[in-house]
Amino acid sequence: MDIDRQLSVLIVDDDNRFRQGLVTFLSFVSVNGSIDVVGEATDVDRSIELANQHQPDLILLDLELDRSDGITALIALKQISYHGKILVLSGHQEDEWIFRAMQAGASGYVFKSRVATQLATAINTVMQSEIYLPAEATSSFFRHFQSEAETLPPTCQQLHLTEREREVLYWLTQGASNNQISQHLYVTVATVKAHLTSIFEKLHVTSRAQAIVAAVKLGFRF
Repeated sequence: MDIDRQLSVLIVDDDNRFRQGLVTFLSFVSVNGSIDVVGEATDVDRSIELANQHQPDLILLDLELDRSDGITALIALKQISYHGKILVLSGHQEDEWIFRAMQAGASGYVFKSRVATQLATAINTVMQSEIYLPAEATSSFFRHFQSEAETLPPTCQQLHLTEREREVLYWLTQGASNNQISQHLYVTVATVKAHLTSIFEKLHVTSRAQAIVAAVKLGFRF
């Protein structure tokens, strides 16, 4: 799949060969030079510096970095109010790593072993404000959600969601896109977006992934 929209990208990975491979790959899949790699970083401090300087549309982030890790980078980027998308590229396929990355604010998660076949689709997906999880990661992601939910006490904070917002949130946890949610609920995509805005406000989150995590942590039951 070719990427045909203008994107500025920051690559954060301490493996020089992998970074070079990503630059080559992005050049290959972009249309008419539509992707601009504005910087490369190997550690958290440099990634924050470059994110502040360039405000890239997208950050491609490894979870293992010089002197620190990608989870720390995700948290730090949230603290500086970075508003772009963050796509994790990781060799870790364990449930806990996927959950922690999405909980910390990642928009998607791609296994490094699948980059060649999944990265272009993943980028297009997260840049449409959707969550990207490959099929082999989805079950792990929600399995860990369920495990986390089972440890919660029976009394949880009231979320004050309307019935339709509950339905939208349910389909959100199933990985459905806005178009798919609109088809399931027989409403327009604009209506779905309006419900999502309300859900985000009530959960005090700014992304789809964070909304799912917040709902589970608060003990929301569908």
